[in-house]
Amino acid sequence: MKTAILASLIASAVAFAPAKSAVKSSTALNAFEDELGVQAPLGFFDPLGLVADGNEANFDRLRYVEIKHGRISMLAVVGYLTAEAGIRLPGDIDYSGTSFESVPNGFGALTTISGAGIAQVVAFIGFLEIAVMKDITGGEFVGDFRNDFIDYGWDSFDAETQLSKRAIELNQGRAAMMGILALMVHEKLGVSLIPN
Repeated sequence: MKTAILASLIASAVAFAPAKSAVKSSTALNAFEDELGVQAPLGFFDPLGLVADGNEANFDRLRYVEIKHGRISMLAVVGYLTAEAGIRLPGDIDYSGTSFESVPNGFGALTTISGAGIAQVVAFIGFLEIAVMKDITGGEFVGDFRNDFIDYGWDSFDAETQLSKRAIELNQGRAAMMGILALMVHEKLGVSLIPN
C-alpha cells in the first residue's frame, strides 16, 4: 500500500515538473522564426503553410503584401472614422450638385457616387499602384518606398529603433486590417460600432 501511495505521489510531482524543451531542427519550417513580426504567444504563424518550403522570395512577397494592405487598412480606418464623425470636404463631389455632405458613409457611398466617380477612384488607385507605391531603388527592407527621395529622419534612428518602428507598423497594420473588416461587417449587420 505504501508503495502505491509513493508511486502516485511521484507521478503527481512529475506532472508538474518542467518539461524539457524540444531541440529545434534547422528545417524549412523554422526558416522564418526570427523574422520581424513574429510575436508571442503565437510565434511564427503560418496555418496554411504558405511558406513551409522556406522560400525567402515567397516570404518577402507575402510580407510586402501584408505591409501594403496594412497601410491601406490604416488609412481606411481613419477615413471611415473621420466620415462617421461628420467631417466632410466642403463643396460638391460632381457637377450635378451632389455635395460631399450628402454622400453617406461606408457602403452607402457606392450607390450615391456616379459610375464615373467610382471609375476615377479606381483609376487613381491604379496610378498609385503602378507609379508611386513601389520600390524603385531596392530599399533597405521589404516595403521601403523611400526610394532615396523621402527620409523624414529614418536614417537618424539606430538599428534597434528602426526595427522597433517597423514592428510597430506591421502590428498596427494587422490591427487595422481586422478593424476595417469589423467596421464593414457591423455596417452590413446594421450594428454600429461607433458610440453615439
